[in-house]
Amino acid sequence: MKNTDIVIIGAGPAGCSTSLFLAKHKIPHTIIDKAIFPRDKVCGDALSGKTVYVLNQLDPTIIPSFDQQKNEFIESWGVKFVAPNGKAIDIPFKSDMSKEQLPPGFISKRIDFDNELFKRLDRTYANVIEGGEVLEIERTSEGVNIKYEFQQSQHSILNAQLIIGAEGDRSIVAKKLANLQKENEHYCAGIRAYYEGVEGMHNQNFIELHFLPEMLPGYFWIFPLPNGMANIGAGMLSSEVSKRKVNLKADMLKAIENNPNIRERFKNAKIQGKIQGWGLPLGSKKRPVSGERFMLVGDAGSLIDPFTGEGIGNALYSGMMAANHISECVKQNRYDAAFLKEYDTAFYNRQWDELKLSHTMQKLCKFPWLFNFVVNKAHKNKTLRETISCMFEDLDLRAKLRNPLFYVKLLIND
Repeated sequence: MKNTDIVIIGAGPAGCSTSLFLAKHKIPHTIIDKAIFPRDKVCGDALSGKTVYVLNQLDPTIIPSFDQQKNEFIESWGVKFVAPNGKAIDIPFKSDMSKEQLPPGFISKRIDFDNELFKRLDRTYANVIEGGEVLEIERTSEGVNIKYEFQQSQHSILNAQLIIGAEGDRSIVAKKLANLQKENEHYCAGIRAYYEGVEGMHNQNFIELHFLPEMLPGYFWIFPLPNGMANIGAGMLSSEVSKRKVNLKADMLKAIENNPNIRERFKNAKIQGKIQGWGLPLGSKKRPVSGERFMLVGDAGSLIDPFTGEGIGNALYSGMMAANHISECVKQNRYDAAFLKEYDTAFYNRQWDELKLSHTMQKLCKFPWLFNFVVNKAHKNKTLRETISCMFEDLDLRAKLRNPLFYVKLLIND
């Protein structure tokens, strides 16, 4: 049995973020992933402003390096919202783009983005184990025993003082130690396919969210990618999928073939590979993200934005915050639930208002007439479009969407 104080399970964005920030604190640790990198991950592939912020905290040279890798990363400057009635508005991510030297967002296939983070792991402090699948976790009075299979052959055991669950939706740490269960009301089914030759992309690579009548309360997306590719997908709450017996794949293909606002853009497009599905545990419910000798980051802690379905930003952010708290754990040699609870408090103090607001916006999708109304108004009113753009930067402005007076003022003003 090998002893190590800190073990991170999972080397995706959440695990790599935790590892990279631990290295900045000069804390030795082990990070283990069942895959051999580079490896693919089914995702929407959009990298938000929060992703840019965290990576800048880690190393200010990372984002400029993305801007130089045109075959793996493309810049994105905003989002297009398309209402159920087909009316669309373009919303920049920043209210004044003239002040921006680097883009506020990027889009990159996960096989490229995740590998870029993985390559940056600091082997001075990180003992990296690829091809190690965790089989069992046992918490004892002395720590946590982690049994894993190395490249489907050799069995080994690690003993740690603290284990970080960063292995995504099906986290063994979340299930075994936090007792987190899938809840369809707070879980989204998603599918994704890569297409070549989709037409009509925005010249600043805006990501597109289409709230199609045939897919509400879910949505259909089109995200541009490097080399003329596009990430095409759809998502819907699992509770709605189950209740309505929705075939998300069939509905997405029908929309591509029949929807009048979409079909012309796909007339020369070809799918590359298969349509693949995955689950998104949403941060629409406040759950514990730590306990006796464990912490959860990213999807393992169910931290995906309930409205957009974007999880990379919160994965990186939670990894950064976890590493900051782990440094205190190491200094004080404390790994008990009471001390680790400070990580929960710090994370939710910073992120819960945003997650709660996104949950409210998710619920608004059940009222297509309201969505149509807001987009129609914004389409005609430049000031309103600018206000919505500012909502990406200012949480207090975004909170207006929860206030009924916001819609009353829209109703009585042109």
